[in-house]
Amino acid sequence: MGTQSSDISAALNEALAALESADTPEGVRSLVSQVTGKKGSLGSLKSSLGSVVDVEERKKVGAAINEALSRLAEAADARLTVLSNAELLRVIGADRVDVTERALKSDVAARLGRTHLVTQATERLEDVFIGLGFQIAEGPEVESDFYNFEALNMPPSHPARSMWDTLFVDQDPQGSVLLRTHTSPVQIRVMQEWPPPIYAIMPGRVFRRDTPDATHMPVFHQIEGMVIDRNITFADLAGTIEAFTKAFFGSAFTSRLRPSYFPFTEPSAEFDIRRPDGSWIELGGCGMMHPRVIRAGGLDPDEWSGFAFGFGIDRMAKERHGVADLRDMYSNDVRFLEQFP
Repeated sequence: MGTQSSDISAALNEALAALESADTPEGVRSLVSQVTGKKGSLGSLKSSLGSVVDVEERKKVGAAINEALSRLAEAADARLTVLSNAELLRVIGADRVDVTERALKSDVAARLGRTHLVTQATERLEDVFIGLGFQIAEGPEVESDFYNFEALNMPPSHPARSMWDTLFVDQDPQGSVLLRTHTSPVQIRVMQEWPPPIYAIMPGRVFRRDTPDATHMPVFHQIEGMVIDRNITFADLAGTIEAFTKAFFGSAFTSRLRPSYFPFTEPSAEFDIRRPDGSWIELGGCGMMHPRVIRAGGLDPDEWSGFAFGFGIDRMAKERHGVADLRDMYSNDVRFLEQFP
């Protein structure tokens, strides 16, 4: 078997060396096919087994050829794995996006990402109200009719429901589940879960069946404020709004209240802020919490009183940054976003 053994070793070593040079999966498969084919170096040796007369010798040669073929297959698989990993790294490198917070390119700081204008306004509002002694509360965006309307003194068929263009969820019974139209439902949940006294704000996303225009969006953001304590009066509400106005906008701004109507507060008011140039802009609504709302929250209105206020965060950001069209803030136009640090 001396000659046969050396021929097998030589053929295997030659094939293994060729595999190391193969730079594509197709090249690996083609090489294996050539080596093991009838005219290949290992394939021809296997075919020549019939010419070995001695049975024991033929067994040994056959075992040696099978071992060589097995080693070739293992080497081919290993080479395919190496090539596959290299291709994966190449694709990853080509698709790589630099998401590091800061990078330097040619000694110039690369532009950093930034939070959305509405997110900036929300975080700033939260900071201001936390400084005034409020806590932050959140609630579900998919809400029940009870929390969104009934608990807020709007029973079924109440005419005030028409003030909100509601988006309902397909659920039995019809009209029982909806996308919340305001953040006021969180007031009820907070009263049910938190022991008074309560000083809380409730920022969040709300939904209405509005057509997008310069001042309206079907999905927008509100922040609600609520105070529940003993002996709370309308003067406390006016003072809180004035304190917020100066803390958020600056000492040159002031606020005023105008009579209005909301089903969940009595008395109710709209509140405006006055710019340093003397002009007024409407910011939101407020009022003393209706006894029925306090009772729906599980509290006794004879013992506890409170007030609530709310306004749109999107419009707040719009006014703060002088944005003419609310839709621009959601266009994802880099030219627009680059204007704001």
